[in-house]
Amino acid sequence: MDRTDGRRICIVLFMAGSWAVWAVGGRSAEPARPLRVAAAADLRYAMEELVQVFRQRHPDVAVKVVYGSSGNLYAQVLNRAPLDMFFSADAEYPRRLAAQGLVLPGSQPFSYAVGFIVLWVRRESPIDVERSGMAVLRDPVVRRIAIAQPQHAPYGRAAVAALKYFGIYDDVAGKLVYGENISQTAQFVQSGAADVGILALSLALAPAIRDAGRYWQIPREAYPPIEQAGVILRWARDPSAARAFRDFVLSPEGQAILARYGFEKPGSSGDGRTDR
Repeated sequence: MDRTDGRRICIVLFMAGSWAVWAVGGRSAEPARPLRVAAAADLRYAMEELVQVFRQRHPDVAVKVVYGSSGNLYAQVLNRAPLDMFFSADAEYPRRLAAQGLVLPGSQPFSYAVGFIVLWVRRESPIDVERSGMAVLRDPVVRRIAIAQPQHAPYGRAAVAALKYFGIYDDVAGKLVYGENISQTAQFVQSGAADVGILALSLALAPAIRDAGRYWQIPREAYPPIEQAGVILRWARDPSAARAFRDFVLSPEGQAILARYGFEKPGSSGDGRTDR
């Protein structure tokens, strides 16, 4: 074999090795399947835990979540936002999407939780919500009451219903300040911009907020049930990944995570009450 033939053999072997390394590297570096989820703001902390555990079970799926009020997220879906799933804080928005043919063919809205509302104050606040309940909102020391914007936030509509149920809405309407969603409503009270807020129980129980405040749970008969539902959207890029996440949320493991944040399983006869 002359020197030229030797060089040719070396080149062939080098290229073969390079292709082998590329192929192996390509397989190992293959990106996870993205799953784009829009979720109501009351789910922020519960959803983070759901996603974390789901990823352990499905390492090939990367769930990316955006949060907001259900009404605003619904509007984005109507505008064909690049999303695969929508978890609403009510059941009405998912039903509307199904009626308009915007859900994955063969699928239907799925109820995943029932939420509850509480009267929440900062831990150092002199306002005694535990003993006085809703009546404390009439107290002159309460100057600003934060609730979510009822026009597009189901928890805001529940807050208004509760205020009317107790016959104090007209008395305190001038004190109301509105958060764009229930997370911003909580921030108003945490920051001192409001003296008290009507929040989702799921936020009051979240580790990031739990130790910062005190709450009184508003009786569930004071407002319509906050049944929460979700859908897989018609244009979902990876329907199998979306179905897997839906099934996980509805599974006993997923429902146990939601229960830790005060949510009740749909159809349950419990009262949704938890230890403070």
